[in-house]
Amino acid sequence: MDIYAAVEGSTAAIGYGLAAIGPGIGVGLVFSAYIQSTARQPESSRMTLPYVWIGFAVIEALALLGIAFGFIWAGNV
Repeated sequence: MDIYAAVEGSTAAIGYGLAAIGPGIGVGLVFSAYIQSTARQPESSRMTLPYVWIGFAVIEALALLGIAFGFIWAGNV
């Protein structure tokens, strides 16, 4: 009985699944900092909101680059 025969697929998917933890934490930190700053000084919320979206976009772009490089290095593209 060979248990290892049932394990197939790419380890890139497992690697990206583990690597997605970083951007998830990063997005949480960006939005929690915005909520805290808005709670402390509500009149600055309009001024800091564009920076929140820029930070969110950069973090998500890095996450998408991570999945793209995972597929490239695995040779599936």
